[in-house]
Amino acid sequence: MLLLALDTATPAVTVALHDGTDVIASSKQVDARRHGELLLPAVDRVLTEAGLTLETVTGIVVGTGPGPYTGLRVGLMTADTFGLALGVPVYGVCTLDGLAYAADIEEGPFVVATDARRKEVYWATYADSRTRLTGPAVDRPADIAEQVAGLPAVGAGALLYPDTFPRAHEPEHVSAAALAALAAERLAAGEELPAPRPLYLRRPDAQVPKNYKVVTPK
Repeated sequence: MLLLALDTATPAVTVALHDGTDVIASSKQVDARRHGELLLPAVDRVLTEAGLTLETVTGIVVGTGPGPYTGLRVGLMTADTFGLALGVPVYGVCTLDGLAYAADIEEGPFVVATDARRKEVYWATYADSRTRLTGPAVDRPADIAEQVAGLPAVGAGALLYPDTFPRAHEPEHVSAAALAALAAERLAAGEELPAPRPLYLRRPDAQVPKNYKVVTPK
């Protein structure tokens, strides 16, 4: 097994290689505006670090969000392209699940929350690092304060809103290393991973204006 994992659902552009036992190379850069520019060089970098080529990859793991439309689709389209070109399966993993897996929280319940912009968070609750209880969902922090009161929390969304998440701590962004390790663990257990379908949870920011007037030449 050689899994190539990548995620662009958060400001982090993150890539990793997992051989079924351990992460053998990884890369992570935080830049919310350069997902498309940074992703492929990061893939090349981890392959070079591991001394491997893309043709040796046996499966692709991609974070499915939730996340902003523009960033999220970069990773998903790249994963689909690699899968088609190499003839290998593409597995989807919820980005929040990757953050939960990497969290240094021995016992739950706890919350994972990422920044959804518009003064909202993408969030889910977990019984432990591998078991999601609720979500994912998108809400204003104040609207879910009672539901998450007293729970430890991880993720950039939790760190942004300490009034709602007073027990927030790192990791701030997801790592492809965690996504790959979680996927490898589930595959080894014989679990079927979901298809790489995006969890947008809301409409994209860019929309066609209402009452759009079409002007055609006479």
